[in-house]
Amino acid sequence: MTPLTPDELCAHLSAQGLSFHRLDHQAVFTVEESASLRGKVPGLHSKNLFLKDKKGRLFLVSARENARIDLKRLHEVIGASGRLSFGSAELLLEKLGVTPGSVTAFAVINDRGREVTMVLDANLMTGGEMNFHPLINTATLRIGRDDMLAFLRGTGHEPLIVDLPVPDDVSLNHAVIPGQAAGLMHGSPLAGEMKRSAE
Repeated sequence: MTPLTPDELCAHLSAQGLSFHRLDHQAVFTVEESASLRGKVPGLHSKNLFLKDKKGRLFLVSARENARIDLKRLHEVIGASGRLSFGSAELLLEKLGVTPGSVTAFAVINDRGREVTMVLDANLMTGGEMNFHPLINTATLRIGRDDMLAFLRGTGHEPLIVDLPVPDDVSLNHAVIPGQAAGLMHGSPLAGEMKRSAE
């Protein structure tokens, strides 16, 4: 599979009659690095998790940037088999054509075999516009909710829209997911670092 380029993605959106706004910027990975973009990029911002269950089924979960997600219970909500874990960087590139730091809901356009289930946080759907990387983390696309849904459905990925479970303890003292796993969940210029629920 040859992944689409950001320009090819934008051309696809335009060809489908979907409206979007693109902002090119320096590479960003964390909230701290992307704070300067807040005044330039209106709309809701996302974080994106590439996950797999015990049977090897794959999921791409897009949530609001500040969402606290209980990974211990998430499988119950999205119909996964057993506890979920982060997919590897190699699997991410193979299935979605992106690298850690650039995970995005737009990446399902590269999932031509429809092996990845798209999951949307219901809270992300409350605004009129949302922001995702266009397959790289040096740009941001702002797109309307209805146009984003039309894009996903056009790729054959009918999204599962759910209320994501939150940890019982939602204090800010949870440890940050380390190393590779942290890279696999970033996907928006304002993506917050995912925190583990208390063990």
